[in-house]
Amino acid sequence: MAKSDKIISLVKAGALGDKQQFKRVTESLIADERAKKHHVIAERLEDALRTISVSNATLRPRDYGFSKIASLVDERHPAIKLSELVLNPSITESINELIAEQSRADLLRSYSLEPRNRLLLIGPPGNGKTSIAEALAEALMVPLIVVRYEGVIGSYLGETASNLKKVIEFASSRRCVLFFDEFDTLGKERGDTHDTGEVKRVVSSLLMQIDSLPSHVVVVGATNHSELLDRAVWRRFQIRLEVPMPTRSQISKWFSDFEQHHGISLGYAPETLAKKLSGANFSEVKEFGTTVLRKMVLSLPDANMKDICAETVKNWHKVTYKNN
Repeated sequence: MAKSDKIISLVKAGALGDKQQFKRVTESLIADERAKKHHVIAERLEDALRTISVSNATLRPRDYGFSKIASLVDERHPAIKLSELVLNPSITESINELIAEQSRADLLRSYSLEPRNRLLLIGPPGNGKTSIAEALAEALMVPLIVVRYEGVIGSYLGETASNLKKVIEFASSRRCVLFFDEFDTLGKERGDTHDTGEVKRVVSSLLMQIDSLPSHVVVVGATNHSELLDRAVWRRFQIRLEVPMPTRSQISKWFSDFEQHHGISLGYAPETLAKKLSGANFSEVKEFGTTVLRKMVLSLPDANMKDICAETVKNWHKVTYKNN
């Protein structure tokens, strides 16, 4: 949507008393100005939005400063690129489609369409769900806002829902990727007879907050236990992707990329190492590579990579056997 169209929409929303539309259009204008590095204009719009009322209702939270919600979120500058991840082609294709829609949002809006902005990642831990969220933020050139559950979840009645609202309002004022790891912590099935009424209120509040998010905020939820999610939560996400354990060929590719990136030879063929680490997740494979690098540096200048890898594989199997 062109800026002129947004201004017209803003005037109409104000005249009609449509608080939600007024808020969304203004937030979109603020995000546009931030993207253009027009920080003074963005700040003035935020100040105005904090004080303006429509039908005697305040439209904005009291404060946008990060320091006010630092206990609720962790703001990160993404460094992982999508090309660095070893993913199933279908996952890469879906992520690239989302990036294209967000990058060409103005074109979509000129046809009265909005880009998709809700992504749910499902799968066992350690296989790249957090990395996908970070890579998505990197591709969109926006910060990654990670929800901190230890701060959001409160012990008092209504505190969690109130904290969620603060997080959503903070994220809405800027272009960003808002990441909920272990999403089932908040989005549990409301029909669970073991849960209290407070849990049901939190889920209902979460759904309303997600619905209120403007499309320039990309919400990424990650869960290891999709069976625990409320059915209404599923419907909120336009894209749902399974992130499975890596195959042997994917681990092999990871080792090939690892050797190329660091300019080293591991002493074994990538396929051989992949076979030796069969059953490992990507987090374990990455830790294996980091351990090898650490031992190599400490063994310089006489580092024997084949011996180092063999020792690391042996130790990895000992730990795996012990944990199982």
